[in-house]
Amino acid sequence: MLVLGIETSCDETAASVVSDGREILSNLVLSQLEEHAPYGGVVPEIAARAHLDHLDGLVGRALAEAGIDLGDLDGVAATGGPGLIGGVLVGVMTAKAIASVRRLPFVAVNHLEAHALTARLTDPELRFPYLLLLVSGGHCQLLAVEGVGRYRRLGTTIDDAAGEAFDKAAKLMGLGYPGGPALERAAQGGDPARFDLPRPMKGRPGCDFSFSGLKTAVRLAVDSLPAPLSDADRSDLAASFQQAVADSLADRCKRAIAAFRAEHPDGTALVVAGGVAANAAIRQRLRLLAERAGLRFVAPPLRLCTDNAAMVAWAGVERLRAGSADGLDFAPRPRWPLDPAARPARGAGVKA
Repeated sequence: MLVLGIETSCDETAASVVSDGREILSNLVLSQLEEHAPYGGVVPEIAARAHLDHLDGLVGRALAEAGIDLGDLDGVAATGGPGLIGGVLVGVMTAKAIASVRRLPFVAVNHLEAHALTARLTDPELRFPYLLLLVSGGHCQLLAVEGVGRYRRLGTTIDDAAGEAFDKAAKLMGLGYPGGPALERAAQGGDPARFDLPRPMKGRPGCDFSFSGLKTAVRLAVDSLPAPLSDADRSDLAASFQQAVADSLADRCKRAIAAFRAEHPDGTALVVAGGVAANAAIRQRLRLLAERAGLRFVAPPLRLCTDNAAMVAWAGVERLRAGSADGLDFAPRPRWPLDPAARPARGAGVKA
């Protein structure tokens, strides 16, 4: 089975061809960093127009790199949400057009499910159920992954996602955009004990996250220092922030492991996915936590942690193997929870 995947939910235009034998035949990602850098963040209208300009050509290149044409495909998958609705529309309509003309099954992939299943693309030994920490720029959740389309949320952020906190903290420190990688680089060699930053939610019941207070603490720390910040100040503050996030994630994961095992004693793995999973310090902290708990630690390769189309194509493979496809009347969704039965988080969607 060969599936074309399309990803346009934010600021990466991506196309990929993946086989059901876990072979990534092509995986192209066109970044929009230069377009959004002057604004310090993603501008939805600019992102949608860039997807429109480049997606057709990128799909053609992905097919050529895979050594196939449209007639060789067995299905087309595209991110159907959640995400910036303009970009999602571009990807979904392109995929629908290909599926309609070639009479192929169309799969509208939940972007979060694509992250959730990526580890199964690169690790053939990973079986359901497993505990997932999904940590990215827009999402921070702990989920029991029980099967394709079967997810139970154990915890979520009550305000900001960890990736958003990284970006905002980096901006406060003057580290540039994108903030996550810039902050990680700045933290190298820094003193993580210099600034006494809070560990939000640490020690509290449940598995929810919070990062808005940590962002405020970074702003106060920046305001207390002479301007402009010295390289040493930036390095120490970045290291302190990164350590605080790692401590918070580890605390929440420790509680989630206990809750997960109580319901799934056969579960054997802690999986981390999403853009923040590319952070080496956080990976190492979670790896040690998993080992101490007697769980395998599984994380996709760094290139598959950030948004890409291979994860969308693989989710399409998983869905098609399970006998699930979508009609061409599917409507793109700006919001699409993995666990619809979960209660909305306190403060979810509320911005000061």
